[in-house]
Amino acid sequence: MLWDKPKCIVCEKEIKEDDVVVVKMRYPKRKGFTEIKAFLRNEGKFICENCFNNKSY
Repeated sequence: MLWDKPKCIVCEKEIKEDDVVVVKMRYPKRKGFTEIKAFLRNEGKFICENCFNNKSY
């Protein structure tokens, strides 16, 4: 799971660079993190723009 590509939690579509996504996650306790992509991949759940617009989550 650490190196898996991020996927939409609804339609399982792989999230590619420059895709518009919504990320569901808890607000982080820590401050000052620099590895944003890694943090989002480990802590967030992605919803692609199509699924978000269709409200199918």
